Amino acid sequence: MFEIAAFYKFMPMGTVDELEEFRASVREAMQVFDIRGTVILAEEGFNATVSGKPEDMASFMIRAEALFGIEVEAKLSRHEHVPFRRVDVKIKPEIVTFKHPVDTKKGKGTHVDAREWNSLLDDPSVLVLDTRNDYEFKNGTFAGAVNPETEKFSDLPEFIASKLDPEVHQKVAMFCTGGIRCEKAAPYLIEQGFREVYQLDGGILRYLEEIPETESKFQGECFVFDDRITVDEKLEKGRGPDHSINKSGASN
Repeated sequence: MFEIAAFYKFMPMGTVDELEEFRASVREAMQVFDIRGTVILAEEGFNATVSGKPEDMASFMIRAEALFGIEVEAKLSRHEHVPFRRVDVKIKPEIVTFKHPVDTKKGKGTHVDAREWNSLLDDPSVLVLDTRNDYEFKNGTFAGAVNPETEKFSDLPEFIASKLDPEVHQKVAMFCTGGIRCEKAAPYLIEQGFREVYQLDGGILRYLEEIPETESKFQGECFVFDDRITVDEKLEKGRGPDHSINKSGASN
């Protein structure tokens, strides 16, 4: 059995030269503890999804916290096979590509936990926005969520400009896979004049971890960016994109 850990943090990471040093250190730690997966480094922070045997993952996470100098909060799941095939540590302009300037330190959305999220979904005055891409939406989403029909995350601002109005949509609740996309989308919405913006803390993955299946409002499976392709309500490997849910009840 292998453990998969997804974690990120927006924080100053220094210059390009310092990022190169980080890159070498992270790669070395992954190799020492036989960890595979992808770690993205940028001046704005880091974003990682990695896998390994549970005991190796525990050791790697201790090393990662020492390297980054902070406590790392990871979303964990398990799979019987290694979902990643290589060690990949990249330096990029952004840890999640948005291509629109946004200050993640200012104007953050209100983070809500899984049970608070269920209450928001029951509020008819709230517009529920799936910030993920169309192919992700089609595998599974929350009942009533709006599909922006994007091909990539950087397309979302165009949807916001053309389809949403801060005077009409006074309450917006957004979600994504693990929370990182909302960390950019929420302050962007606030910069555009939207006043009440909520974001699901930890994304779909933490929601599925915390909410019993009998209380879950998530329909279908959650797309993930590794060899599992999708995970079900138990965070186990799903049936994949050939079993996408019927979207007749979702707003588009």
